[in-house]
Amino acid sequence: MRVVTWNLWWRFGPWAARREAILAVLRELEPDVVGLQEVWAVDGGENLAQSLARDLGLHWAWWPSPAPERWQRRIGDDTVGAGTAVLSRWPVVERAVLELPAPAELDDGRLAAYARLDAPGHRVPFFTVHLTSGGGPARTVRREQAASLSEFVTAHRHGTAHPPVVTGDFNARPEAPEVRLLRAAGLRDAWEHAAPGAPSGTWDTANPYVAHADGEPSVRIDYVHIGPPGPGGLGRVLAVRRAADGPVDGVWPSDHAAVVADLADGGTVPGAATAPGTPGS
Repeated sequence: MRVVTWNLWWRFGPWAARREAILAVLRELEPDVVGLQEVWAVDGGENLAQSLARDLGLHWAWWPSPAPERWQRRIGDDTVGAGTAVLSRWPVVERAVLELPAPAELDDGRLAAYARLDAPGHRVPFFTVHLTSGGGPARTVRREQAASLSEFVTAHRHGTAHPPVVTGDFNARPEAPEVRLLRAAGLRDAWEHAAPGAPSGTWDTANPYVAHADGEPSVRIDYVHIGPPGPGGLGRVLAVRRAADGPVDGVWPSDHAAVVADLADGGTVPGAATAPGTPGS
């Protein structure tokens, strides 16, 4: 099973050209399931998750932010919503959402989303999350959000031999307490398991969208976490790498690179044919 997580940088920058670059990357990767953060949807118009799913022949599910106003003020357009989404080769048979805790002054509607995927052999409990960004007080908020996420995963991982798959933008380095908390809860960082030492920065100063990052080095803030493997190594991490870490036809798709992880025995081989799915909402 090929898993991708990617923050799509909402409606910032040259978003129309970026949308085509995003689609090109996903077409090349041929993922089985994708966790997406900062996904835009226009009132009465295009939902990016829906249109990507349509173009890729995938199922989709979407969870809108309950507090898009902070995002909208940054682009001066109150018709564009923000949200979290899952694209999947297989139907989404169960879903839930968690509004992550945050004080009012930092609350911009961050979410954790759960989708149970009807993959061949074993249903997959899949999660994607977007933790609060920033330093100072935001670090404490992220720790609280990670604790809530851990409880959310525990509540929805039942009833299948497939380990939970937890993806997302944590806005935190691997050594941060909010990331270590998931390891303490029994979730494995796919990168550390399969590709220690390989170039891993997903917030990369080579990307012109993050060139203002005050000289900080490239860092990994996007993750695929997996529970302990099931019978026969089900869900074992086979490989992990970055994607979308350069321009596509001259356009950088996002301010984040994507993370791609291949898991054992989780369903169809990456690249196999798929039938279009029924849209979510």
